[in-house]
Amino acid sequence: MKAGKLTIYGYGGCGTCRRAVAFLTEYGIPFEERPIDKDPPSPVELQRMVDAVGDVRRLFNSSGGAYRSLNLKERLGLLTHPQQLDLLAGNGMLIRRPFVLGEGVALLGFREDEWRRVLL
Repeated sequence: MKAGKLTIYGYGGCGTCRRAVAFLTEYGIPFEERPIDKDPPSPVELQRMVDAVGDVRRLFNSSGGAYRSLNLKERLGLLTHPQQLDLLAGNGMLIRRPFVLGEGVALLGFREDEWRRVLL
């Protein structure tokens, strides 16, 4: 295993999150699971993910109800980077999931081939 203990932010109603947890469990990768809706990542953690994926817009769950209800398709480009991070930190349901951080690891979404390459 390449990574130490991971923090995985997920949502119980998310099948992709459940598959990600099953993957970590199957391969004996230590992790702490945190509910993204009740305990979203901090602005510092969000920035770490932005640094890994290259664009804050990739962190947004654009297919979710919270994104649509806030009309972010129209508004997101009008917000500054700090405002976007604050918005995500204040409403975990806006964040694409699973959202995984660890030492030298930042994974957004669950693509098994990518997770194998990064974690195993």
